[in-house]
Amino acid sequence: MPNMMIDGEKYEVRNGMSVLEACREAGIRIPTLCWLEGHSAQGACRVCVVEVEGMPALAASCSLPVREGLAVHTHTARVRNARRAVVELLLSEHDGDCPSCERSDDCELQELARSLGIDRESWSGQRTGKRIDESTPALTRDSGKCVKCRRCVTACADVQTVGALHPQGRGFESTVGPAFDRNLSQVVCVQCGQCAAVCPTGAITEMSYRDMVWAALDDPSKHVVVQTAPAIRAALGEVFGLPPGTLVTGKMVTALRRLGFDGVFDTNFTADLTIMEEGTELLGRLKNALTGKGEAPLPMFTSCSPGWIQFAEHYWPDFLDNISTCKSPQQMFGAMAKTYYARNAGIDPADMVVVSVMPCTAKKFEAQRDEMSDSGYADVDYVLTTRELGRMIKEAGLDFTALPDGEMDVPLGISTGAADIFAATGGVMEAALRTVWEIVTGSVLPMNGLHVKPLTTLEGVKYAALEIGGARPEWSFLEGVQVRVAVAHGLGNAARLLDAVRRGEENFHFIEIMTCPGGCIGGGGQPRMTDDSVRLARMDALFREDEGKKWRKSHENPAVAQLYQDFLGEPNGHLAHELLHTGYTRKKAYYKS
Repeated sequence: MPNMMIDGEKYEVRNGMSVLEACREAGIRIPTLCWLEGHSAQGACRVCVVEVEGMPALAASCSLPVREGLAVHTHTARVRNARRAVVELLLSEHDGDCPSCERSDDCELQELARSLGIDRESWSGQRTGKRIDESTPALTRDSGKCVKCRRCVTACADVQTVGALHPQGRGFESTVGPAFDRNLSQVVCVQCGQCAAVCPTGAITEMSYRDMVWAALDDPSKHVVVQTAPAIRAALGEVFGLPPGTLVTGKMVTALRRLGFDGVFDTNFTADLTIMEEGTELLGRLKNALTGKGEAPLPMFTSCSPGWIQFAEHYWPDFLDNISTCKSPQQMFGAMAKTYYARNAGIDPADMVVVSVMPCTAKKFEAQRDEMSDSGYADVDYVLTTRELGRMIKEAGLDFTALPDGEMDVPLGISTGAADIFAATGGVMEAALRTVWEIVTGSVLPMNGLHVKPLTTLEGVKYAALEIGGARPEWSFLEGVQVRVAVAHGLGNAARLLDAVRRGEENFHFIEIMTCPGGCIGGGGQPRMTDDSVRLARMDALFREDEGKKWRKSHENPAVAQLYQDFLGEPNGHLAHELLHTGYTRKKAYYKS
């Protein structure tokens, strides 16, 4: 481990680190606009410059590797003036429109300017050309607010391997966006929102449906219900200054009720329902494969992440038959709200509005897919992100942190701990294994506290194998079978796993794929910035929520059991297939303009 000097103090640092990373570990804040944890440095913004003894020019600390004897100074007058000049020049061409910008209360460029003491415009000149792209249901782009940091390019190309965004042109005329200045709707974009999650300004944000939701809430002829995804309760508090991983389930329920929703329900209810449908589907495929009595496309893939579905439809169409036909919990909830709940409550589904609060921008796209209307009505009418809900709570003047804890409405607000962990990478797999194991063996999953530990980390691709013993007579064909499962989060990791499966290098029975790093807890609609420390804190919160529940396995949910008894009949039955299952479409790898 080399020794280096930082601001006159000696530090022992790890080989392979950059000076920026070494300074952060030493508790020294170096500002940056382009750097992303865990990814190759670009040195594009030049805000992170430091002075290096023996070097004539300032160096970008994000791309400067540590070495023995290196001596750097992080806040000399020369360094401060250089950083200030860079930010002043960015502001001079930035078409910010700060008072009305979606990022006005959490803009990194604003924060950086304040930290550098910039309180007035020092330079004036031509502004960057402003072009608004609102062509997709999930995302909106404003080129005038782009500072060309290229974080979005890193997220789209390196993390997700989608490649919808590229730097183009030179000098003042340079832009970042889809090739040939197209709209996002004209290229392959899975609408995951990871670009919006890392953008330091308001250049890429979620498409907002707040005004439509407010209008529905203000309309006395509408019965407006809301569902909240499991990831929201572990992240919403961050919007109000609470530490990552603070569970705010009760306060969230009270806030939603005070906003005016007629029913406050939980996507967790249909996460449990998803496990019943998906677990039954998996067992059917395994039976067909092991007894040779029917078609059995294996491995089976999870289907709850709409960005992954888009990714497969465009780039991996040979695996479409392997994807579970189950709708996502969001869409299952909408279908049940406008059929089962509407019937029991005596409400005309035509007068019902279903609002989802999701960590994911791709859920906005998913809700508008043509096939998501099997009840005769759109399953879900409007999707809000965690950030949008936070803004609505602020718009209503609610003091969130002072709110009392409320309880979800029944029956669509009852859930188990298995549903809570849906939001973390590996959680869907673990929830499915808890139920499938118990159905097959009649015993509890023999894991430490029900947790399949290899699946609870942030490793990009994770594996587990469970050998089934003590199978019930009707499942005797599974006796002694080693069920192999895999989990991938982030589409780049998924692509590597899919490549290995396609080449026959890996064989699995069941694979969970989540679009975003960390799973839904790291979704494109969550509070910014999300790094691994934040992801781990949110994951820990969900595990605490799970471990504190009365019921921790989806098949134990009494409201789901009642749903089957009163309405659906049985898992994978005729009505369940009609309302809760879907299909997928092979798509071109690109759209023609």
